[in-house]
Amino acid sequence: MIKVGVMVGSPRRQGNTARLTDQAVKGVVDAGGEVLKYVLRDLKLSPCLEIYGCKKNGQCVIQDDFQQICSQLISCQAYILSSPIFFYTVSAHTKIFMDRFQSRWVKKYWLEKESNHQDRKLKKGLFIAAGASHGRKLFDGALLTARYFFDTLDAALWRSLLYRGLEFADDVLKYPEYLEEAYQGGKDMVHSLVEDQEENG
Repeated sequence: MIKVGVMVGSPRRQGNTARLTDQAVKGVVDAGGEVLKYVLRDLKLSPCLEIYGCKKNGQCVIQDDFQQICSQLISCQAYILSSPIFFYTVSAHTKIFMDRFQSRWVKKYWLEKESNHQDRKLKKGLFIAAGASHGRKLFDGALLTARYFFDTLDAALWRSLLYRGLEFADDVLKYPEYLEEAYQGGKDMVHSLVEDQEENG
């Protein structure tokens, strides 16, 4: 069974981003996938303190919810990361969570060296973001951030679902096609991973 780690970075429990993520999760489940879901606002997470305790063995030395969640996420074959856009990037909850994966970056690129990772099969990452404005570059910063975050988990940014003009919590309900697209995104990701497994034996 395909296991998908879902990370919800919205400060609102029932906002646009959360609703879109729920639809993607439904798509994953309907396609036969298993979901590990984390609502980042509910976690006890310190920001990265840049003390580089992780240089010893690639493990973050700050003791909070990160260690258990990181271990669980590594076991997944795919990821869904979602966040509203704040000042042209991800929410504070999302960024704090991402920054703690500096320990994974240290492990991958400093301790194990990138050359040891070349033969790893890339996992897939789906990024969902909702923003209030219609700016042309509204998602540019968040997309770069998501791409490099997924890399720490040996995943590639497989698809991004980006929605403009969503500010108030129920705005996405005016656009059922957005919710359907998110559902289909979750479903497609599982199907794509199953196809990859069949092709690679």
